[in-house]
Amino acid sequence: MGTATAADLTDLDDLRRAVSACTACDLYRGAEHAVVGAGPPSARLMLIGEQPGDREDREGAPFVGPAGGVLDRALAAAGIRREEVYLTNVVKHFAHEQRGKRRIHRKPNAAEIRACRPWLDAELRLVRPDVLGLLGATAAQALLGRSFRLTEHRGEVLEWEGHEVVATLHPSAVLRTPKERRDEVFDGLVADLRVLAQRVPRAGG
Repeated sequence: MGTATAADLTDLDDLRRAVSACTACDLYRGAEHAVVGAGPPSARLMLIGEQPGDREDREGAPFVGPAGGVLDRALAAAGIRREEVYLTNVVKHFAHEQRGKRRIHRKPNAAEIRACRPWLDAELRLVRPDVLGLLGATAAQALLGRSFRLTEHRGEVLEWEGHEVVATLHPSAVLRTPKERRDEVFDGLVADLRVLAQRVPRAGG
């Protein structure tokens, strides 16, 4: 599927069907499902992660695995209702390496991110969120440029193509943190999500 096809889509159902048929990069070969975003089609807040994980690939839905559980807790702590958020990823298929029976996450490469970009652009055009939360360095650099450093700018309110943007950790970073520091890292994620919550226009506003 090329950029023109993505640009011509008029609703999210058509987008899901188009992404499911996408062969623009090789990631589709080892994936069970293409994972498109989920949430209200008029959501004012969109959260963008890196890519679906193993559980997301098997179930065909974003943020339903362990990192999704962390995100659910962090959203609740920040006063954000998940059902009011559109959740998606920069890459729509699970990038992984097969090791025996296990599928190990790997970071998507620049070509894979570039191949998937028309789908993310279509989601942004169709949902038209006011505020974007970028979860992790891959998502942040995909939109803000490869020179963007999450460690220097996380939690800051930035502007990108008419959207207010806040970049923060991916919730999987909490899971990778040693147990003695996990609460601290989780609290930092919540603090950044609270910044996002303050930027989202209220209903009727």
